[in-house]
Amino acid sequence: MFYTLPLKHRFLACALALGLIGSAHAAELQPLRVANQKSTIKTLLEVSGETQNLPYAIQWSEFPSASPLGEALNAGAVDIGALGDAPYVFALGAGASLKVVSIIHAEGRNTTALLVPKDSPIKTAADLKGKKIVTGRGSIGHYLAIKALASAGLTSQDAQFIFLLPAESRLVLDNGTADAWATWDPYTTVVTSQSQARVLVSGKQLLSNHLYLAATREAIADKRPQLDDFVARVDRAYAWANTHPNEYAAAQARITGLPLQVHVEVAKDTHLTPVAIDDSVISGLQATADTYRKEGLLTRHIDVSQGFDKSFNAKRVQLSQATR
Repeated sequence: MFYTLPLKHRFLACALALGLIGSAHAAELQPLRVANQKSTIKTLLEVSGETQNLPYAIQWSEFPSASPLGEALNAGAVDIGALGDAPYVFALGAGASLKVVSIIHAEGRNTTALLVPKDSPIKTAADLKGKKIVTGRGSIGHYLAIKALASAGLTSQDAQFIFLLPAESRLVLDNGTADAWATWDPYTTVVTSQSQARVLVSGKQLLSNHLYLAATREAIADKRPQLDDFVARVDRAYAWANTHPNEYAAAQARITGLPLQVHVEVAKDTHLTPVAIDDSVISGLQATADTYRKEGLLTRHIDVSQGFDKSFNAKRVQLSQATR
């Protein structure tokens, strides 16, 4: 079902794109509450210049990982936030009333990876049987580990999972408490460069490596002009990052505290492009949900098609072009 904007909201959305809203009218727009992981999108928008001339206020909320971010969306504490495939499935499984309004694809060497210590005897995914894998519960790393095991004819029951945040995960990999770590960049680059960890399985072929911007149904109904404008700004910001990797990396390093070279390597090796919300994307996420159901990580079947809003496709293109 396509969402139809009220006449007033359609006017505001068009006016946003054409720069026709004066300060008086802009003041009528409610603030957009944006959930942020490690200042990722906030930093991206700021360094690319996309926070300039905002016709509405953005209220940022910081989260250490995707799981609590999804919980905040589920509770309606924020209007929009970015989640990977697996965390979004978990959010829908928890009953979140969300819709994907934008998708960014990350093409990179180690965007997601399952890592082992450099001297580990583990050489293939099949060697993970009986081993301890650390990752974040419901994270994209968790899903990669499940897919890696499945590629070797194994299930999640054939390995022991340890669920921790990334900073803690690196410690247990380095001290030998865990045999493998399923994670994502910049952590993959950090441990491969600093600890010489090996990439056992790359997510490049196993996962979609999509980043979903998901909004609450209430925000879509009440803040559509803001969402249309915000999505267009994020698209332009990622396009800027593709051509300004050093500047983007420097801004990220200031926030994360990780070495600048790590972020430079990630930025240069990762290309980010917008993806239309279509049936192939939806079927891909349905496969993720079905995998989690099969593994017993979801208690019921989820129809993920209910978690997408295709009406943002056309508006996304229009606003991206009109506000350049």
